[in-house]
Amino acid sequence: MKFFLDSAMVDEIEYALDAWDIDGVTTNPRHVQVSGKPFLQVVKEIGALMEGTDKTVSVEVNPHIMDTDAMVAEAEKLAALCTNFVIKLQCVEPAFKAVRLLAERDIRCNVTLVFSATQALQAMRSGAYYVSPFIGWKESNSEEIQGFVEDVVAIRDNYGFDTEVLVAAVRNGRQIADAAVLGADIVTAGMIVYKDAFAHPYTNFGIDKFINFWDQTHYE
Repeated sequence: MKFFLDSAMVDEIEYALDAWDIDGVTTNPRHVQVSGKPFLQVVKEIGALMEGTDKTVSVEVNPHIMDTDAMVAEAEKLAALCTNFVIKLQCVEPAFKAVRLLAERDIRCNVTLVFSATQALQAMRSGAYYVSPFIGWKESNSEEIQGFVEDVVAIRDNYGFDTEVLVAAVRNGRQIADAAVLGADIVTAGMIVYKDAFAHPYTNFGIDKFINFWDQTHYE
């Protein structure tokens, strides 16, 4: 299971690389807006952190673009900025052809905003490098998510697609664990989600007890 950080904050990414050895980064327009920097500036800065590694950065094409040729043109410009970039395309019909055309040019694509197994299937058929089923939003809408992820993974395995399943919009540690149990390749989550998931109140409770025992014990 690979862990990606969902962020466009360079300081957060540097921290996660050092502390957790994250395997990649996903960005989206909201993260870029939160960074307070121009889009091209911040993605170039993130790309520079990954140069010389096999870690990827998912960078999104302008979401206004709904034409295949325009998607391809924008994707080519972004991919030329950094060899670590994987180009994010929204899961809409024009994107499927764009993914095929870009794959022919050795440009990797992450099909994002996937909310059904059928959408994921078509993205895989088109040659997506990553497919990103979103689970947090579905769960917030009272939709079942474990079966969703399980279906996407099973479809990939049944037909031998090369696509990696990148579970996105992850909101808590339970969802990280569920994605791992169900066989997803990657989860992407924000820094606070990982920090909360890596901690547990009983761990802190145990540390306090052990400190108390230690302080009442002779070292030599």
